[in-house]
Amino acid sequence: MNTLVNFQPLMLDLMVLFVGLLVLVMDVLMPPGRKRGLGQLTAVALAGIFALSFVVDVSGVAFSGAYEGGAWALFFKRLFLGAGALVALGGTDHVDRRYPGRQGEFWLLLLFTLVGMMLLPGARTLVLFVVAFELMGMPLTMLAAWPKTEDPTGPGRRAPEAALKMYLVSAASTAITAMGLSLLFGAAGGLRLDVIAAAPQTPLLWLGLFTTLGGLSYKIGAVPFHQWVPDTYEGAPTPVVGYLSVAPKAAGLAAISLILVETFGAASARWLPVVLFITVITLVVGNALAVPQRDAKRLLAYSGIAQMGYLLIAVAANNESGQAVMLFYLAGYVVTNLGAFLVIEAVCADAPDADLSRFHGLYKRAPGLAFALLIFLLSLAGIPFVVGFWAKLYVFMAAYEAGLVWLVALGAGLSILALFYYLRIAKVVYMRAPAEDTPIAVGGGMRLAIALCLAGVVGFGAWPGPIVDAARAAAAAFGG
Repeated sequence: MNTLVNFQPLMLDLMVLFVGLLVLVMDVLMPPGRKRGLGQLTAVALAGIFALSFVVDVSGVAFSGAYEGGAWALFFKRLFLGAGALVALGGTDHVDRRYPGRQGEFWLLLLFTLVGMMLLPGARTLVLFVVAFELMGMPLTMLAAWPKTEDPTGPGRRAPEAALKMYLVSAASTAITAMGLSLLFGAAGGLRLDVIAAAPQTPLLWLGLFTTLGGLSYKIGAVPFHQWVPDTYEGAPTPVVGYLSVAPKAAGLAAISLILVETFGAASARWLPVVLFITVITLVVGNALAVPQRDAKRLLAYSGIAQMGYLLIAVAANNESGQAVMLFYLAGYVVTNLGAFLVIEAVCADAPDADLSRFHGLYKRAPGLAFALLIFLLSLAGIPFVVGFWAKLYVFMAAYEAGLVWLVALGAGLSILALFYYLRIAKVVYMRAPAEDTPIAVGGGMRLAIALCLAGVVGFGAWPGPIVDAARAAAAAFGG
């Protein structure tokens, strides 16, 4: 088949695009009071596309090699689709209650950013990298600013500030990444990754690589490019933050793996010290600054920074095992972190902030939410036998096999520190008296989304085999 017109590898991406166009048309035709079903439509459609990903063949090459489908790209697409479906399911009540009449635009932007993410793992040219990142980034910034007309004392009062910080950093990141990619193009004389991999290793090529790495580090919130993360997480709508904390980070790691491991894997001796430096300071700063936080969203923001450090350990392993571990870790992280933010949304939906005092005695007001939050926190901390335990264990094993024993020791020590601040939240949930005894009302969509995340955390922890096998198959395809 002519690869220029071969749309088979992009079938899932085109389905998501079609859903976006359907939401757009329905938003235009439906009266304002009848738009409450657009969130459910988005959730059901994304869940359906996720199910179809197991039967639709998306392998192959498209657009003369600019895009390559396969098991590795498909694994990421399933992560993005799953995260999008869970956010749409759990965030529908939030969007319908707070943004009446604007639901269509909200879900349309979510679907467009999802298309950008799904394009990234299969990109094999620098131009497609830039296009996918922009398609992913701009809608996310607008979603972060969505509560722009809320009451000045409401929970969305900091959204404009959060979005502005995210936009400025994103713009700087894009400029730095574009500069690095242009240097790679100038040094290699081509846009394709295989051409760049075969190019002579000149100083200009390495300058382009490290500049690109700096730009991509902004995308995942790695230190010292993390300054936007806490303020954006604190001010943006909680369902948006939940999505922002997992899906774009996975897309950024996919791009880093393509650039470092696939393109420059044979010359890892040059870039590994830089990646190890970023990894170490990301682990240390993320865990250390999470300790004094009193706002649950800021605490999870710094926790997320630290989690990126553990994922960078897998990248630093620079082998097939490291890639498999990274994919497994991301699968567990999506359901764990997203579940934690959905619980925060359920508890603090109408509160002006997510201060830890709002979780006092949660086990009396909402025992199910308290139990779910406890499991999510234990998974983030890496306690047996939930999915987070296996994720960290496999990361440490991959690093040990790569000879990074000292990094294993550092990561294990910081995991103990992380347990301290995660259990601080559990302490106020179960060991403090509630300020009020009013039960917390949770919508059906939110309950189902949290239950699915909880099932993933417990299920993957009790039976990690299927996800591990899928991750290994995807990593083998990546290495090939």
